[in-house]
Amino acid sequence: MIGTDPRSSAVFSDLALAQRLERTEANAGAKFIEARARVTPHSRAEWIEVAGAYAMFEGKDSPITQTFGLGIFVPPSDADLDRLEAFFRDRGAPASHEVSPLAGVELAATLAGRGYKPIEHTSVMYRTVETLARNANPRIVTRRLAAGEESLWSSLAADGWSDNPELREYLLELGVVVAAAEGAIAFLAELDGRAVATAVLRCDGGVAMFAGAATIPDARNQGAQAALLQARMAYGASAGCDLAMMCAAPGSASQRNAERQGFRIAYTRTKWRLG
Repeated sequence: MIGTDPRSSAVFSDLALAQRLERTEANAGAKFIEARARVTPHSRAEWIEVAGAYAMFEGKDSPITQTFGLGIFVPPSDADLDRLEAFFRDRGAPASHEVSPLAGVELAATLAGRGYKPIEHTSVMYRTVETLARNANPRIVTRRLAAGEESLWSSLAADGWSDNPELREYLLELGVVVAAAEGAIAFLAELDGRAVATAVLRCDGGVAMFAGAATIPDARNQGAQAALLQARMAYGASAGCDLAMMCAAPGSASQRNAERQGFRIAYTRTKWRLG
């Protein structure tokens, strides 16, 4: 297994693991961009690959408009960075790169020298895929999203992220795109028969990527996200995945919940933005 000590089942945080996790997220982003382009043609959604990094454009204010994997596979040249910056500039968006520390300090120095500034950190977490204990709350039931429930999923996600009102409009149409994205599997959690939480799973190269976690405020602390994590872990195991990954803001409730479920921090990425 990539990133594994042959003397044990432990998976270590090294360059090989970072490459595996970064490629999984980049592939997920690429499929999302392709779905956005089909669902909303006027969005000009597009992605390109430059020096092993995937550059995504979904809209100038979208959190997905950035690169993934910069410097992890190939050290980018000045010409590569010029091309990436032109990709974003031509679409009216600032160039943004979310960079793993395993890309090296040289890349950070290069970005700073080109006028980039750090604007955000993200904890990238992982664990081996194993069947977890069932949710302790019998009132919680999880299931896959059914056709025609895309708006329900979107409204739950928007309500779950109500502390970020600037994202509400974006989130209200997210379910349709998620449902259309190749390989993405959307889940719901119900509390006493009422849908209260969302989550997404994508399996790629043996990695089960967990995303899209949101719970409406009046249903929190009932075990909905723990149940959704267990459901996705079981699905990932059945799909042959050996690793699970997820991302969260450092020190956030999402990170704490993941750590309670056995996730470890592989590294903390820095998001750099030009200008």
